[in-house]
Amino acid sequence: MLQWNTPGTVAEQGASQQLVDRFGRVHSELRISVTDRCNLRCTYCMPAEVASFLPRAELLSFDEISRFVRVAATLGIRKLRLTGGEPLVRPNLDRLIARLVALDGIEEVALTTNGLLLAEQAAALKRAGLARLNVSLDALEPEAFRAIARRDGLERVLAGLSAARAAGFEGTRLNAVAMRGASEGQVVPLVRFARDEGLELRFIEFMPLDADHAWQRQQVLSGAELRASIEAALGPLVPVERNDPSQPSTDFRFADGRGRVGFIASVTEPFCGSCNRIRLTADGQVRNCLFATDEWDARRILRSDGDDQQLVDLLHSCVGAKRAGHGIDGARFVPPERAMYRIGG
Repeated sequence: MLQWNTPGTVAEQGASQQLVDRFGRVHSELRISVTDRCNLRCTYCMPAEVASFLPRAELLSFDEISRFVRVAATLGIRKLRLTGGEPLVRPNLDRLIARLVALDGIEEVALTTNGLLLAEQAAALKRAGLARLNVSLDALEPEAFRAIARRDGLERVLAGLSAARAAGFEGTRLNAVAMRGASEGQVVPLVRFARDEGLELRFIEFMPLDADHAWQRQQVLSGAELRASIEAALGPLVPVERNDPSQPSTDFRFADGRGRVGFIASVTEPFCGSCNRIRLTADGQVRNCLFATDEWDARRILRSDGDDQQLVDLLHSCVGAKRAGHGIDGARFVPPERAMYRIGG
């Protein structure tokens, strides 16, 4: 039977127990994968065909996720981002969002989605208290979209963006993974689209997290190259001061005042020194880095007679073992066994 601590125990103790690693980084953000299932098969994330997904019994339940977050919040976790796979394929996700929003200490719940199911769910997500959306959109031409996603769906993503606006979402961001040989022709059209629609666009460098383990350094279309292409076509970009030093994106605004664009240069300009994030996989494993090779098993505690203090200890152990950086360019770099869709984007 699960043991739930009463108010005045772990919550009081945890108030002064921030999650600080050996390098002084204070962790306040948690990314939660709710499923490894997805309705696309993007080349930078998934194999063309998936032999099997996690059995549903291995996924954390909404009760288990809520309990984990309740404990993490006592240690200073303030912002949550739900990911997948594609999180909107998880039934009744709005119910989980409503529960997480209501937890003491949680200041924001956001969601990253490919947008295919957003038109049907945007209104419910907004009612549940979801604060922000990041929508993945790698191409604006149907053929290019299909080549990257290995599925059709561009029109559904665009419909999802419209529905999100109608539901009242503001500050929606577009995420585009940039890959040499696939993305060059989409960069400027995506920026034009974002400017016209009043959306912020962030380009993400291609990282070694693809399920086919085919990543090569020369496939990375760097943030610097992307910026040069955009400025050549649309005019100068002006750096924007960081309001949050831990944000992964280096942001710019257009000198003409129309729009912003950011670059998440994980490979060529790592931002590990300011990282404040930990991750919970869909099957209940805690990771201290996207590229971690170790995991801490929270599901075992949640499904045994483990108490909240064991979750506290697990979180401190996980954060305490965090490395200085991911080391992609290092000679000893070993990519994680899990692909992106099994970790959580």
